[in-house]
Amino acid sequence: MAINGLSLPGFTRRKLFNALATVGLLAASPSLLAQNLKLPATITVTAYDTGSSGFNMGVAIGKMLKDKQGSDVRVLPAGNDVARLAPLKANRAQASFMGVGVYFAQEGVLEFASREWGPQPLRLMLSSISCNAVSLAVAKDAGVKEVKDLRGKRVGVVVGSPALNQNAFAVLAFGNLTPKDVKLVEFSSYGAMWKGIINNEVDAAIASTVSGQAKEAEASPRGLMYPQTPASDKEAWARVRKVSPYYGPHTTTCGPGMSPQNPSVLPSYPYPILMAYASQPADVVYGITKSMIVNYDVYKDTTPGIDGFELKRQDLTWALPYHDGAVKAIKESGAWTAEAEAHQQAVVKRQQVLQATWNDFMKTNPPEDKEAFRKAWMSARAAGLRKANLDVIFE
Repeated sequence: MAINGLSLPGFTRRKLFNALATVGLLAASPSLLAQNLKLPATITVTAYDTGSSGFNMGVAIGKMLKDKQGSDVRVLPAGNDVARLAPLKANRAQASFMGVGVYFAQEGVLEFASREWGPQPLRLMLSSISCNAVSLAVAKDAGVKEVKDLRGKRVGVVVGSPALNQNAFAVLAFGNLTPKDVKLVEFSSYGAMWKGIINNEVDAAIASTVSGQAKEAEASPRGLMYPQTPASDKEAWARVRKVSPYYGPHTTTCGPGMSPQNPSVLPSYPYPILMAYASQPADVVYGITKSMIVNYDVYKDTTPGIDGFELKRQDLTWALPYHDGAVKAIKESGAWTAEAEAHQQAVVKRQQVLQATWNDFMKTNPPEDKEAFRKAWMSARAAGLRKANLDVIFE
């Protein structure tokens, strides 16, 4: 061994190596780090329906965890947010590839404004921000060019899936439309809704631009398109954010009729969002997150949209806090910032306020009737958030 041209004897060389290793100057390779991770023999995760982009990404990441860590990953498809979260709440699954339903569950609103749910202490692991977007897709034969043209058209909604439905309503707001301005058609699941597009039972439905369902509809006789939502229309975007504050304009380069040469500006947010309950053991969450970070090159090209899990694309100041295990993995990779830490503390506080408000509300002997319960809870929720000087968002 030589330093600045000076040769060192073997004994000195070994001592120097040991000293450098002790202070961490000789870093282990990412692959070595991943090999040392301890994960359960079996990991269960939930995702959207079979064929959805979220399901496909779950399967691809599961294969990586099997190949690199030896863990068998079961991906359970579920048609709505409640069905995706229920196994996690019951501790029968460790994580879920969710949509923005995680936000509604944290807030205890929409389908989660019920006696069985209320605000949930959910935590992020990693999420995908890629070339795709999540917006309203429209059958080409419906004659729609802009969002406002959806007036009077049939728009699909999924029973028990507030994320999908709220997103659809937010996109409608861009065109200054409300659910009352369209014909809502209910379906039992996301997959069923997209079969409805192909079977001409509905004209528009929400989906990632790279989902299997969108591709299938694009190839069908009806065809598929996504009406644009230009970022320059500030008033329209203000209406969108009033319905869904997690949405933002995204330059989209993959999907029906889109490419880097022919991009579209569409509403989007991270999808899928890999998350777990705060109570999930930190070492399990750390192991999954760390393996996804260091083995990114293994799975980044396996299915459309999965490249968005790259560490540098993560939005560390999004709507939910990160799990302690994920924070550890991100910190070790050097991506965690002071801004991320300040935001983390703020969103953890929001969850704590929501949980305390829920606990106090449940002590008041709330109504048994489902709708009366929802109204009473939403009133108490608003009061609790205002008392803590936090935004209510959902009235």
